[in-house]
Amino acid sequence: MCNERISMRKIREIMRLKYVCGLANDKIADSCGVSETTVRKYLKEATASNITWEKAELLTEEELSALIFPPKKESAEFPINFEEAHLELKKKGVTKELLWREYREHAERGYSYSQYCRLYQDWLKTKSLVMRQNHQAGEKAFVDFAGKTVPIWDESGRVMFEADIFVGVLGASQYCYAEAVASQGLEDWIKAHIHMLEFFGGVPEIVVPDNLKSAVSKACRYEPDLNPTYHEFAVYYQFAVIPARAKKPKDKAKVENAVGLVTRWILAVLRKRKFFSLSQLNEAIFELLEKLNHRKFQKIDESRYSLFEKLDKPALKPLPLEKYEFSEIFFAKVNIDYHIAVKENYYSIPYQYVGETVTVKLRFSVVEVLHKNKRLCIHQRSYGKHQHITTKDHMPKSHQRYLEWTPSRIINWAKTVGPFTASAIEHILISREHPQQAYRSCLGVLRLQNYYGPQRLELACGRANHFNICSYKKIKTILEKNLDKLPLEESPKHNPIVHENIRGGNYYQITLEGETSHESESNDREIINASSSWDDQGLGRTDKDDDECKS
Repeated sequence: MCNERISMRKIREIMRLKYVCGLANDKIADSCGVSETTVRKYLKEATASNITWEKAELLTEEELSALIFPPKKESAEFPINFEEAHLELKKKGVTKELLWREYREHAERGYSYSQYCRLYQDWLKTKSLVMRQNHQAGEKAFVDFAGKTVPIWDESGRVMFEADIFVGVLGASQYCYAEAVASQGLEDWIKAHIHMLEFFGGVPEIVVPDNLKSAVSKACRYEPDLNPTYHEFAVYYQFAVIPARAKKPKDKAKVENAVGLVTRWILAVLRKRKFFSLSQLNEAIFELLEKLNHRKFQKIDESRYSLFEKLDKPALKPLPLEKYEFSEIFFAKVNIDYHIAVKENYYSIPYQYVGETVTVKLRFSVVEVLHKNKRLCIHQRSYGKHQHITTKDHMPKSHQRYLEWTPSRIINWAKTVGPFTASAIEHILISREHPQQAYRSCLGVLRLQNYYGPQRLELACGRANHFNICSYKKIKTILEKNLDKLPLEESPKHNPIVHENIRGGNYYQITLEGETSHESESNDREIINASSSWDDQGLGRTDKDDDECKS
């Protein structure tokens, strides 16, 4: 039997060509663009319904359709439980054909498979859009932030910050989770996911987030780039992340509906209350959340919790044995001083990886560095600023061809600019425990000539030497502020003040000169001692360099 369904306009044309024009069925099929079997089928239907052309010509399309396709009433003797069938279809492996076979086992003279499917689709159209979406049990969880925030107050009556509301919902049962967090930042985003999965008691196969920065580093319709930390979290809990497409709310209709429910039944209820901490706010949210999940649907005699127990809970994957430890993940390039910059500090890497891009996992107490998924090293995390955390084993034992930077080479490069520049570079090298720790600053100073020229750099270094402020930032500031163009000022001279309680200028002059002389000698000895401690095997200056420095 042909299943091709055509419009009533075309059926009317088939009857006209047959009964008025007297064309053969094959000619009618060519004219109407349908198969010959379809022509025979509808002519047979019209004959069975006693519809002549004269009668059909006077009927509207709706009236003609009602005569040719009379509505088939559902058998009262063998009814179908569509609600139960709809819930069963959410379970893995369950199909309409399987449900129909089970139905026919109890109703031998019941509906055919095609009638069963048609009646189910007709019933489904009468339900809401959310009800019609068919999500497999345990397959998807949708997550997002609610648009509304809740203020957190301090004791003085001022708002400390606005708490964001994280919302998650399972696709099959629509079982909801909500939590107040301090921000939409990465750490709060990950912690909210952990609490959500613990609330569900398992892990779905797929999590569908929006395109916020904590989830997606680079949004794209077809291949979005996940945030590295979020990706590692997904790998740890063994679920896939499929971000919703931008400006496609139907991709996450479940969570959009859940956000609306949380806004109406939780946030609106709490609108007149003041909260002084996140824990206090979450306690109130969880109390109302339980009521929301146990409230029955309007069109089916089930609640979100009862559906969760029947559908999603048995299908979720088990949680890992240990909770995920948050770590911020990013990429860094190993500098020529075999250090990487992490949160304004510098951590050493084995010198063989100079120039390579490594993966950094920044945890609360440690910094872990990997290259191509191979762990290179772990450092204790420093919370200071501009500190060098160096492991001696990471330093090269001998001069390597690809690591030709040495203190003497950098100083010789500086001499091509001028003696003041060379002196400033020496002071920067001496200021660090290991000369290699100063390479980054030295190169930064020397590269300033690309922007300001060697003459201005030499003048700026001369000024930095004069005021003993030799560092990359200070020298760069001198150039940016055009201070190198100003003459060096001598110490201001003031007329002495005569008073009986003042010992006199000679007393202070003698004291200051003595202190300055002593301090200068101490600095000279420090420079000479530090210089002599460097060897001449690629890690320090030679005796010739020392002589030039002293001169």
